[in-house]
Amino acid sequence: MFNTLENLIELARERKTTPLEGSYTNKLLKDKSLSKAKVLEEVDELIEAVEENSNKIHEAADVFYHLLMYLEANDIKIEDVMSELEKRKKWVTMKIIFLQRF
Repeated sequence: MFNTLENLIELARERKTTPLEGSYTNKLLKDKSLSKAKVLEEVDELIEAVEENSNKIHEAADVFYHLLMYLEANDIKIEDVMSELEKRKKWVTMKIIFLQRF
């Protein structure tokens, strides 16, 4: 299941080094303004879909794709994001253990 996300990240990195003519992914990677606009648009569409209880999965997939492209376009590595989330998890765990002692 998570292979799909890994494949999208690999695709983005491959397209950055070896662009494909006419590729939508390349357009997002090259045009940071477009990439930003698409993330904002897709998040809005997801929120609307959730509120209307329609097309939620489709819109969530669009958010993931566009967010990954936005991160790659801005040289933000998903590995660094995951590392930050892991640090936060450890901090929350330590806080819970601390609070349980008192």
